[in-house]
Amino acid sequence: MRLFGLIGWPLGHSFSKKYFSEKFEREGIQDARFELFPLEHIADLPVLVAQNPELHGLNVTIPHKETVIPFLHELDETARAVGAVNCIKIVENQRLIGYNTDVVGFENSLLSWFGEQDVMGLEGIILGTGGASKAVAYVLKKLGIPFKFVSRNPQNENEIRYEDLEQWWSPSQPSTLNPQPSTIIVNTTPIGTFPHTDEMPPIPPDFLKPGMFVYDLIYNPAETLLLHKAKARGCTVKNGLEMLEQQAEAAWEIWRETFDC
Repeated sequence: MRLFGLIGWPLGHSFSKKYFSEKFEREGIQDARFELFPLEHIADLPVLVAQNPELHGLNVTIPHKETVIPFLHELDETARAVGAVNCIKIVENQRLIGYNTDVVGFENSLLSWFGEQDVMGLEGIILGTGGASKAVAYVLKKLGIPFKFVSRNPQNENEIRYEDLEQWWSPSQPSTLNPQPSTIIVNTTPIGTFPHTDEMPPIPPDFLKPGMFVYDLIYNPAETLLLHKAKARGCTVKNGLEMLEQQAEAAWEIWRETFDC
């Protein structure tokens, strides 16, 4: 039996076990199962792997997407460029190889929402500076979408405070190449995730405006308080369920290679 799983802390919000268990049943994959491994301290990863020799792959979620890297033996090119890992393949001699399928998940879901041509008119605001934000930034840069990070504690010139959003955020003026610039806000923080559904990132109340796009990577609940408020103010909104599914399928394509080993 091949074992796959998810590490992170906490994991009560996760749909991953349900998603993969249903996938295995639907596709007749009988020699695989998926479990949740609540891991508060990433330093415990080597022990987890050693205690589960049947383990062949792991997804990685908050708060370990960056701190897991020193515990890996190898990174693929995209994970190295992003600086964050959300997928691990475990190969012979328990060697751990890190990947980032958040990139595929976010890019595919963004393009299915807008279309390749329509993204060219976007300007981005990324809420949060953790591991998921790095994958989002990688995709926006790849697609030529300018962006800023928003953080409670800015560390560099490309990061601004929530309370300074209205002062600092001034979308580009219309031009020949960009006749109607639109703002997309991407929430990469866990704020608002079940069970803390009455919370949202501290965006100034009047910052959300009609014509903006708000993409919350959270998928549980399906409509976060952020999305509810954004919708009420005339924004177009999207949750993170499609991204979850896209990155999960990309992870499975990586893991299924172990079946040939």
